[in-house]
Amino acid sequence: MTTVPPARTTRHHRARLLVPAALAALACTAMTATASDATPKTTTTTTVTTPRSHDGVQRPKVMLDNWLRLWNGDYDRASGIISPAFRVHAALLDGGDGSAIRGVDGLVAWIKQTRAAFPDLRFTEQVTPLIDGRHASVRWTATGTYAGGFPGAKAEPGTVVTFTGTDTLRMRDGRFVEYWVNTDTLQLLTQLKVL
Repeated sequence: MTTVPPARTTRHHRARLLVPAALAALACTAMTATASDATPKTTTTTTVTTPRSHDGVQRPKVMLDNWLRLWNGDYDRASGIISPAFRVHAALLDGGDGSAIRGVDGLVAWIKQTRAAFPDLRFTEQVTPLIDGRHASVRWTATGTYAGGFPGAKAEPGTVVTFTGTDTLRMRDGRFVEYWVNTDTLQLLTQLKVL
């Protein structure tokens, strides 16, 4: 029987405890609006025209381009590509499954809270998206500057982080209705010195 040295066991046990705690903290950060977000604001509506095919349905590649723009902070595109019935499937940091994130407003709020920790977060396409019928998948790389506030992070504000992930989306009637996300959270947590 192989025995593991106590120091390694302790580090491994500590890491197993820190990852869910850090993930939970990031999810709570993403799902909880700050007091300034809770105050009523005057909003202006901007109409963004999305190119459509001859039958009036948005093209999937254009939708995916607008999806990345949305994650890059261009919130005006949301209502043109996100269905009111939109739902998320994700392993959130708090252990949730993303089912509480619904519709255009829910997604935009989640994106804004994610971007609060990394205000200049920039998503870029890593490989050509895959499109098959009603499903599309895009592999992305995200790079941003850490602004601070991530529980357990020992990285200094100003630290540049880069991580990757894959978004898979289901389309219906020219809009996204379902979203599955896989993010390399270990890569992110390591750069934030949570682990």
